[in-house]
Amino acid sequence: MLKPLLILSALLLLDFSAVAQEGQAAPKAEPSPQYTIPVEAVKKVNPVKPTTESIARGKKLYGYDCAMCHGKGGYGKGDVAEDMKLKISDFSDPAALKEKTDGELFYIIRNGKGQMPPEGDRVKADALWDLVNYIRSFAKKPAPEDKGAAPDKSN
Repeated sequence: MLKPLLILSALLLLDFSAVAQEGQAAPKAEPSPQYTIPVEAVKKVNPVKPTTESIARGKKLYGYDCAMCHGKGGYGKGDVAEDMKLKISDFSDPAALKEKTDGELFYIIRNGKGQMPPEGDRVKADALWDLVNYIRSFAKKPAPEDKGAAPDKSN
């Protein structure tokens, strides 16, 4: 007789616990803090000139670490970004980086942002500056010519 009473008590206790948990509101997710770049990082000037060599070095690093999300041409449509349905800026659009300093880009690459992991100290600073130069080069590509338009011969 004691055994059925113990089983019944245990079941009632479990049922009561389940009802009590249902009544509790799920804890609210903490709002993510606003991403802030330190003023000294914003003002940092790129010490590496955007030469052909610098851009080539940046392109190599970009291919290893960035293209999977940002896309080979910087359009924000890399395989990982597409699979994870991430919204990434189109670096080929000059407006995308117009308001960002080289120092800000360097800081974001070094420290990460949102779901973008940081490069940290595994890559030397000069290589990160090369990467900044390469990213900037996406927006400087000449627009494709309109093949249907006649050339302007007024000069």
